[in-house]
Amino acid sequence: MYSTRVHESSISRFIPEVAQAIYKHLHIKYVKTPDTVGEWLTIAEEFDNLWQFPNCLGALDGRHIKFTPPRSDGSYFFNYKGDHSIVLLALADARYKFSYINVGCNGRVSDGGGFKDSALATAMSTNRLNFPPATALPGRIRPVPYVIVADDACPLKDAIMKPYPFRGLSHDERIFNYRLSRARRIIENAFGILANRFRVLLNPIHLRVTKVETITLACVALHNYLATENGNLYTDLNENDCTKEDINKISRQGGNKSTQNARDIREEFKQYFCSNIGSVEWQERAVNNYNM
Repeated sequence: MYSTRVHESSISRFIPEVAQAIYKHLHIKYVKTPDTVGEWLTIAEEFDNLWQFPNCLGALDGRHIKFTPPRSDGSYFFNYKGDHSIVLLALADARYKFSYINVGCNGRVSDGGGFKDSALATAMSTNRLNFPPATALPGRIRPVPYVIVADDACPLKDAIMKPYPFRGLSHDERIFNYRLSRARRIIENAFGILANRFRVLLNPIHLRVTKVETITLACVALHNYLATENGNLYTDLNENDCTKEDINKISRQGGNKSTQNARDIREEFKQYFCSNIGSVEWQERAVNNYNM
């Protein structure tokens, strides 16, 4: 108000309208979920080239967008962190761009629960997104499906890869967890870039939930626009740094019930990452240094 000499009552009226217009005109081109085999293969190739994880179509996670709800909402948006929030569930490609978003789920719901009820989960179960057909990893024989990497909050499925449970890990399982976490942290980095550029997301937003959703959608659309048009200048992605040990110690992972086929697929990825073809020179040092 003081910098623009416009009263806050006026700002509160036109800012949401501008945010709606930003998302309306940008999301069609810049926040589009791939729906062809060719588009998915391009993402998978970049994940393999940049982060050494083949057959990967994206990294999935959720971020809490904190806000101050009206008293009439009670504890509906109250989350386990002691805040009120809605969840931004997102899928990111290898260059920190969001290829799918779902915003508005109340903060009490876990990332796994949010994914289960999302349009992405429904589309994956009916193959409406046209994922590429299963193919063998380099140097391997058994075909494995293209997958999305996630943390322990999501269930292990044929198309969802998550780490092994923390307790009693073998050497090869520690290698797999490191390689998967290295690819999965792309979504965490994307959230970090988003929030630090659009800093309204760093603190509780004192607006009702519909306006919080609008602001979040506009921020995501602008993030993808900048990442697409400005490339590495915006995301600060140095491709020379992508082929080295560059991950912090991963947190403990839990387990959910999974099918035998999903566990077999994870086993195939594990064997590939520990093979001469699939290993990277720094993975042994990484798991030993970070005691994974």
